[in-house]
Amino acid sequence: MGKTSKRKVAWAKRKVRVRRKVRGTSERPRLCVFRSLDNIYVQIIDDENGNTLVAASSLPQDLSGHQGHRGNVETAKKVGAAIAAKAQAKGIKQVVFDRNGFLYHGRVKALAEAAREAGLDF
Repeated sequence: MGKTSKRKVAWAKRKVRVRRKVRGTSERPRLCVFRSLDNIYVQIIDDENGNTLVAASSLPQDLSGHQGHRGNVETAKKVGAAIAAKAQAKGIKQVVFDRNGFLYHGRVKALAEAAREAGLDF
């Protein structure tokens, strides 16, 4: 098994372990983060109904006016603020945080702190 395969298997195990504990409801939906090398994506999901309520990402169509590399902490902060603004527009104030198997560090932490500062409670 190669180094990349071991890393993916470890990530999948962490993801399953986190999802066993974290469940979104209609009153308190789940804020789910996915990060790739180039971008970061976040959704607010109601697991009871299986609906994505709000989504934001660092893709060009979502984060207009941003130049340069999008896989960094500054971009994650902007995406966190954007998801909080979209959530509040839909009337969502409280969420549960699903780090999706990623360590709470770097871009994931920056996104979460920016969302908290912008008004989301988790």
